Parts: sequence; C-alpha cells; structure tokens
Amino acid sequence: MSEAVSEPSHLSGWRYRAVVLSVVGSALGYLGFSLWGGWQAVGAAVSEVGLIGIFIALFMSSVNYGLRFVRWQTYLKVLGHPMPWRPSLNIYLAGFALTTTPGKAGEALRGVLLKRWGVPYPQSFAAFFSERLSDLFAVVLLTLFGLSLYPQAWPMIVVGVALVAVGLVVLSQRRLLERITEKVPAGGGKVLGLLRHLLQVLVHAQQCHRLRLMLGLTALSVVAWSAEALAFDWILKWMGADIPLTFAVFVYALAMLAGAVSFMPGGLGGAEAVMVGLLVWKGMDSADAVAATVLIRLATLWFAVAIGAVMLIRLKNEAKTPQAQPIQ
Repeated sequence: MSEAVSEPSHLSGWRYRAVVLSVVGSALGYLGFSLWGGWQAVGAAVSEVGLIGIFIALFMSSVNYGLRFVRWQTYLKVLGHPMPWRPSLNIYLAGFALTTTPGKAGEALRGVLLKRWGVPYPQSFAAFFSERLSDLFAVVLLTLFGLSLYPQAWPMIVVGVALVAVGLVVLSQRRLLERITEKVPAGGGKVLGLLRHLLQVLVHAQQCHRLRLMLGLTALSVVAWSAEALAFDWILKWMGADIPLTFAVFVYALAMLAGAVSFMPGGLGGAEAVMVGLLVWKGMDSADAVAATVLIRLATLWFAVAIGAVMLIRLKNEAKTPQAQPIQ
C-alpha cells in the first residue's frame, strides 16, 4: 500500500442521509427523554456540576476515545495495514457520527473510508469486530467490579471472570475455532447459519486475538471505559448524591451492556432506563437521576456523535478535491 486511492463516491449519497436521519431521530428521542425528566432538574444539575465539571467529564470521554484509537491502530497494524496516525484518527473519529445506529453498526463506516487508503473491507471489518469484542470484555469486567460491593455477589464475580478468561483463551486458538466451524452442519436454518458466519469472522480476525495481544488490549479497554465511569461517579458526587464509586461503575457499565443488548441506536432507551432505575433504587430522586443520566450521556454519547459529524463533514469536503498522499 503506497498511496491513498481517491474514491469520493464512497463518501456521498445515502451514507450522509443515514447520518442525518440517525442523529436527528436519536436527538429528538433524547429531547423527549430530557423533557420527561424536566429541564429544571437538568439545568440545576448543570449548575451543580459547573463548567469545570463539564469540561472534566468531556476530557475523560476524550481519554476514552484516545485509548480506543490506540487499540484501533494496533489492530490495523497487526492485520498488515499500518496507517499514519493523523488520517487514521480522522477516520476513526468520523465513525462516531454513526454511533446512534443499532448496535453501533454504523461505525463500520470506517471501513468505507479506509478503502481509500487501500485497506480491504475484510481487514477493516475484522478490526471493527475485534473492537466490539474488546469493548464487551471490558464492560463485563467493569460490571463485575461494581458487583464487588456486595459479598453475596462474589460467586457470580468469580464465574464471570472465569468466563471472560475462557473466552479470551478460546478466541486466541485458531485451530480450535476452525474445528468448531467445521463441526457446524451446513444448512440447519438461520441460527446455525449465523453461528457459522460468526465463527468464520472470528477465524478471519484471529490475528487480532492472539492471547498476549488480547490481554493487553482488554486491559487498555478497561482503562478506557473506566475513564467514562469515573466521570459518571464524579457527576453524581458533584450533584450531592451519596453513591459509592463501585456502584456508580456498576450502573454505568451495566447501562452500556443494556444499551448494546437492546440494539437500539446508540443504546438509547436501554442504557438510560438502567441508569435511572438503579439510581432511583439506590435512593436518588427520580428527577435528579434523570438529570445525571442526561449529563453523562451528553458528555459521552452525544459528545462523540458531535465530533464524528464534524470529522465526517471534513472528510467529505476533502474527498471533493482528492489528492494522493504517500503513507509514511
């Protein structure tokens, strides 16, 4: 790969309409959620957190994005397609514009943008899929950490950590994955077909799943998501809520899992319901719980969408006047 191939057609048409429709639709839904909680409570929460607090929350989100970008660069390098950091960062951030698609699937737009740099779709999808797996492991571990507040949950924690460890080991064994794939019978309906396709993707992405690499990048992912969980804990503290750190981490991590499982755009609805419900269960006023949820989602999800939209527009404008750029 010696130069960026100009393909402006990849950056036009339905993808931008998808961005607009996705963001506008999700934003309207979020506006309704905020109104349900009461703008007065949200305004009071903003006043309690203050501009410095909001800046700190945005900074912690930026730490999350930065660490995940380092992981992304590592995947591309392992897959044989190292990218210069500046254009790669622009492309990575542009993917956030489609975070409000079901299951964050729209972030796979990065593969379309990377095609201009000679990265084949299978490799970019392997990197994207590996990212989602790494995020899943990290959020599960953070959820288990939050459960450590309750002694009765320790057996569940041990089992959960063991399952994550087994998952890491299995994913690192290419031959084992190939044997499992061979044993899945051809045909058998949609479920077996989906399982076979998933196993084939895992085999293709196995370069990203070597055990030592997975351990290191899973640890990096835990630190990345911990940054946003800490921001959530600080927002609660600044609002005067008596919520322990471990419970705040548990609420945030479980909300991210619920949002992913719901397959709603950006986890909207599922994540918020879990956050508000658990905070109210812990004794927080419902209006304050909604306000805290709105603040942290604005500082994480919607901050990412805003950055992604700006970067995507920038890349679209660059595509109108394409120039070959040598890769260093």
